[in-house]
Amino acid sequence: MGRFDRYILGRLLLGFGFFALVLVGVYWINRAVVLLERYLSQGQGGQLVLEVTLLSLPSIIQLVTPIAAFIAVIYTTNRLYSDSELVVAQTAGFGAFRLARPYLVFGLIVAVMISILAHAIVPLSMVRFNDIRAKLAEAISSRLLEPGSFQEPTKGITVYVREVDADGRMRNVLIDDRRDPERFVTYTAQEAFLIQGQSGPQVLMFDGMAQSLNPQTNVLGTTLYQEVNVALDNMAGGPTIRLLDHRELPTHILFNPPEEVLYWSQRDRVWLATEGHIRFAQAALVIPTCILGLACLLSARFTRFGLWRQILMACVLMILLKLAENAAIDLGKRNGALWPVIYGPTALCTAITILLLHVSNRAMRRKTPKTLARTPGEAAS
Repeated sequence: MGRFDRYILGRLLLGFGFFALVLVGVYWINRAVVLLERYLSQGQGGQLVLEVTLLSLPSIIQLVTPIAAFIAVIYTTNRLYSDSELVVAQTAGFGAFRLARPYLVFGLIVAVMISILAHAIVPLSMVRFNDIRAKLAEAISSRLLEPGSFQEPTKGITVYVREVDADGRMRNVLIDDRRDPERFVTYTAQEAFLIQGQSGPQVLMFDGMAQSLNPQTNVLGTTLYQEVNVALDNMAGGPTIRLLDHRELPTHILFNPPEEVLYWSQRDRVWLATEGHIRFAQAALVIPTCILGLACLLSARFTRFGLWRQILMACVLMILLKLAENAAIDLGKRNGALWPVIYGPTALCTAITILLLHVSNRAMRRKTPKTLARTPGEAAS
């Protein structure tokens, strides 16, 4: 890399560090407030709660890193343009593809960071994070679900458990759910477990009956079931036994999960394999998006009003790419044979970036003053 490339790369890394620090701080403070309010209000120890909040940092960093990188590209390129450094480089003969070299290196650096987070740091932190949450939840649930008494763990739900075995199995369970004023449901089951679902604590009930009453018509319906989940929305608690979180699984396990992982995660092979591809696709997508910001701003003509139109175009393209990424992920999860679609946004972003760089390169050649190519004698005449 030349001196000019190192200079731009240094500016990019400096901006990236600043914006990443700001975004991580905002996200982490919001997350920490929720966790502190949830557990400290339950009388839990401050040390464990603090450890939980710190363990949530790697996943937050992974989330905000692509956003911080894109903002750093837009900010740095705009500063280079406003300080006329970009204009001087173009006048010196630097084409669009040549200017993209330090941005490519920057994108590779960010992609490596995301890969390390996704494949190593986040899974390790999530294992410890979920273990601590399980311990905190077990302490809370042991106080809330006392055998032989009616409990109200959250407003609108009444729970009765006749006995609780040493392994956490609850026997002869009754749950009266009146959170919906238009439908009262009473669940009874021979046995049940308190587990941690994706949206919060749930009671997994087996071999029972659900009685549904409409208070307006007084119509009672009954349903026999073999298995049903009842969510305890606002109950601060978690599993007596906990399900496996896909975020704590190593990548090679996601692509080849054993039967016990399928059972304890309650996911199928297609869903887990899609999550593995997502880890690779997120790192790959950040490389062309870093160059996309440069390509959008290079397409601007000289104006006294700045590059706000090109910045807006870059942001719109980034939003559309994220929408395409979400759609591709949903499609890949529904049909495992379509897993290459997950990498489609990366290919699309690469194509758009190359096209914009090509257009910018041709525009810069047309804008090169002809007098620069004349000899001093010709200029004087």
